[in-house]
Amino acid sequence: MNLTALGAAIAAFTGIGAGIGIGLATAKATDAVARQPEADGKIMKLLLLGCALAEATAIYGFVVAIMIIFST
Repeated sequence: MNLTALGAAIAAFTGIGAGIGIGLATAKATDAVARQPEADGKIMKLLLLGCALAEATAIYGFVVAIMIIFST
């Protein structure tokens, strides 16, 4: 097995973590809106910020995986 491919696969796993994180954040935001509908605007802002940060982490992992593959 090529170690470069293994490194790229490990770097690509950040997408799984981001997906799980965004799913959990969405579930918690839905719970929060159900409990306090008047705080909908604040909750949505924080949810979008958190999702953007999680997605950025996934993109960084993808970029690192691509760099690992094409650097050799």
